[in-house]
Amino acid sequence: MKQTARIISTYSADVFGVCSALYELGGMTVMHDASGCNGTYSTHDEPRWYDMESMVYISALTEMEAVMGDDEKLVNDIAAAAADLHPRFIAIAGTPIPAMTGFDFEGAAALIEQRTGIPAFGFATTGMNTYVRGASMALEAWARRFVRRDPQGGTGVARSWDTEGPAANILGVTPIDFSTNGTDASLRRFVEKAGFCVGSVWAMGSDPREMEKAGEAKVNLVVSAAGLGAAAALREMFGTPYVICFPCGEKMQNAAAARLQEAAQKSTVSVCRSSLSGGKEGDVPPVAVIGEGVTSLGIASAIEMETGLRTSVLCATECGSGILRDTDAVTPDEDDIIPQLKGRSVIIADPLYRPICPAEAKFISLPSEAFSGRMFRSEIPDLVPDLGYITEKL
Repeated sequence: MKQTARIISTYSADVFGVCSALYELGGMTVMHDASGCNGTYSTHDEPRWYDMESMVYISALTEMEAVMGDDEKLVNDIAAAAADLHPRFIAIAGTPIPAMTGFDFEGAAALIEQRTGIPAFGFATTGMNTYVRGASMALEAWARRFVRRDPQGGTGVARSWDTEGPAANILGVTPIDFSTNGTDASLRRFVEKAGFCVGSVWAMGSDPREMEKAGEAKVNLVVSAAGLGAAAALREMFGTPYVICFPCGEKMQNAAAARLQEAAQKSTVSVCRSSLSGGKEGDVPPVAVIGEGVTSLGIASAIEMETGLRTSVLCATECGSGILRDTDAVTPDEDDIIPQLKGRSVIIADPLYRPICPAEAKFISLPSEAFSGRMFRSEIPDLVPDLGYITEKL
């Protein structure tokens, strides 16, 4: 049965992806759902919750309001809260109940913006897609609304690339994919080593005013599928080239650095990945990496470069077209992924995938905040500087 998980867990939902992407940007994000349903996000999917304040709320939708369609109450409540809190923007994100009742998120956002004078977004998320879709939607919408060229530096924020050379933005950095284990800092160091200064990181650790200058960067690095929407928007708005790659391990970093330099010089869009030949037609690559498409592709490619073992990605979330290789597969449901695990020698995945893996295969645990929440948070590694966490177990 599609979209049914009998054994394994499910990925963080699209509405949580919206919340995570916008968490540090000074806005007020409202999940339109019953009271208490934001507890899953705050306790399992958001490691910043107890250390960093953010205006993430629930609308406390009641059964009567859902049935009778009392949208005016929601608009009034949000407008009243915004008058007290003064957010930079307002975002409303959907869940299964408003999806079933046909709630007009864009219309409500327009009404709220008209009433408050504060920029507002409406995201018709349903809770039936993964966090990747929600985060990508949110970052793209933010880019289209707030990123502007301003050669005079009108935001009052010093831009490091004025004196330090060409800049690169890093897109798709949220703790749902990378937790708070230092990966964001490692990605910054990689970009600097590749010959660029870091313009902004979307959206961890960057001032929103820095992000508003993202259109002045020379190139963008997309490290997860959550950054694909923003990358496409910035390409459309400013012509900014981008490279899709999660640069983990020394050899993959060297390849990614060269690809970034090429993209900046020739204004190209590309995917940095490996694709080993070998094996007979139809042979199953011995190593499978399960997870989000872009990060899993980076890990799989790095393994091929470091060890010579053939790999394939089993992508369990949404992923853009043309990113995965012929040996990879999109496996969003439990019934899709189980047949793909047959014949594998090594499976690299979140620990909650272990029950559906063949007993004879070696299982390498790679926890994901998106899949198992906080259960294995302390075990999530930073793979950017060193792939030894995986290669030493192969």
